[in-house]
Amino acid sequence: RDMIQNHLLQVLCMVATEAPVSFEANEVRNKKVDVLNAIRRIKPEQVGDVAVRGQYGPGVVKEKEVPGYRQEEGVKPDSATETFAAVKLYVDNWRWENVPFYLRTGKSLPEKTTVITVQFKPAPDYAFPDEATRTWQSNRLLIGVQPAMDIRLRFQVKRPGQTLAIDPVEMVFSYKTAYEGQEPEAYETLLLDVMTGDATLFMRADQVEAAWRVVTPILDAWSSETTADLPTYAPGSWGPEAADALVQHDGFQWMTK
Repeated sequence: RDMIQNHLLQVLCMVATEAPVSFEANEVRNKKVDVLNAIRRIKPEQVGDVAVRGQYGPGVVKEKEVPGYRQEEGVKPDSATETFAAVKLYVDNWRWENVPFYLRTGKSLPEKTTVITVQFKPAPDYAFPDEATRTWQSNRLLIGVQPAMDIRLRFQVKRPGQTLAIDPVEMVFSYKTAYEGQEPEAYETLLLDVMTGDATLFMRADQVEAAWRVVTPILDAWSSETTADLPTYAPGSWGPEAADALVQHDGFQWMTK
């Protein structure tokens, strides 16, 4: 239950925060608190429209039968614990006004990956004939966190030749390719920060409280639902269909690559 409250909201803060005046720990954390406090509060009656949960059931992954969550050892057969969650949030400040932020996390998904996708708004008009823009896609910036740390920019270019056609292309920066040597493990940097007394990447008490204020209305609404209300999804899939509908309703789609 702490994946969104803790991990994903921290990622959101890194994307949405204003630049601090310095990289001193409290300066950075103050900016993160500003973002968390600016997240639009979710009313109980809105939870069904902005949040989705699910639990993986039994199925087949790579031609092998796998148990559902309720069939796992040590799990109650009527467990209502969610193994998937997706939520739509808004940061109500001048920079991010009415820009939706979609967060998604889950277990038994096709792969373990963490990706930040920034989709840019399309231009209001194009200086190209209609036939040239049929394959037009919104420009996107994808920041890979794990397993590979990379930055990918997807944009549109004119196809070579006399035909006026537009194609999506991609530029890629990879840390592994650009820099030799082993990348630090997930907690390696944090452990070093503990030893050196650098609190920049650690949550302060007011950050924790602000994050819980964001997710508590969702958790309260879910706690009042019955086991029958908990949708299931196939193991090895990207979650329940309602999660796709959450973003498709606004004209978007989830992107991991």
